[in-house]
Amino acid sequence: MKHTDPNHPLPHALGVPGARHSVRLWIGFAISALGIWALFAQFWAFAQTQPVVLQALGGGMVAALATALGTVPVMLSQSMSDRTQDTMYGFGAGVMLAACAFSLILPGMEAVRQQGGSDWMAAGVLAAAILLGATVMLGMDRLLPHEHFIKGREGRDADTARKLQRTWLFVFAIALHNLPEGLAIGVGYAGNDSLAANALAMGIAIQDVPEGLVVAVALLAAGYRRRLAVTLGMLSGLLEPIGAVLGAAVVSTSLGLLPWGLGFAAGAMLFVISHEIIPESHRKGHETFATGGLMLGFVLMMVMDTALG
Repeated sequence: MKHTDPNHPLPHALGVPGARHSVRLWIGFAISALGIWALFAQFWAFAQTQPVVLQALGGGMVAALATALGTVPVMLSQSMSDRTQDTMYGFGAGVMLAACAFSLILPGMEAVRQQGGSDWMAAGVLAAAILLGATVMLGMDRLLPHEHFIKGREGRDADTARKLQRTWLFVFAIALHNLPEGLAIGVGYAGNDSLAANALAMGIAIQDVPEGLVVAVALLAAGYRRRLAVTLGMLSGLLEPIGAVLGAAVVSTSLGLLPWGLGFAAGAMLFVISHEIIPESHRKGHETFATGGLMLGFVLMMVMDTALG
């Protein structure tokens, strides 16, 4: 029988493997917290010299809050039919399509013209940037193991995919959806047209409400606990302010990068629309409702962009 010395509890506690693990864990948390604080301080110092980055952060946070708002019905034990879910997928695709055309591609061509380029040059630059954005997203889709809500796992390494928990596979899939939206918001603010950038951010935020709901419902239907499904749905929106800050920071360093940034964001979003959202919305036999949602989302974003821009 082991005896403990009540006068020396600390050495004994540290001798227990679980206690040593706990101490290392807290030290790791402390180091991580200091690192995050240092990064935030560096970002804040940079943002003071680049106000457009703060605007992009604000636009990205609005989109993130909209995503979190969309998960509320799931928190309140509300269910959603497959037909409604596919209609919302289509609505989100329509908003993103209109944003690509009216908030990214056309302003990108105009930026080339304002820099002295011809119509042919404007078309060529945007075409190259769009293809570049789509190619990068294709590479991410092939290299990162992830899982779709309906058609299952994709990725280069099937063994890696099998070893990863399904929760993180869903997180990778959500990242492929939300990161291009954040980049688009950031690049939009870097264009120094606050009205058009606000319209873009608002349009993306509107479609993020049903997107947050769809993400949470899909995770719940896949067998995750309600609290975990809602939490992951809310956290997925945080990728948008990160992408917005990244897009604004890169493009604001050089005006010549603006059309390339706009085209890159458009290409990334077009890839997500065609490769991810539309196939998901058509896979359960509700193509008509999904197409109706797409048309409604496209028209709503078009009106917002032209009226506010």
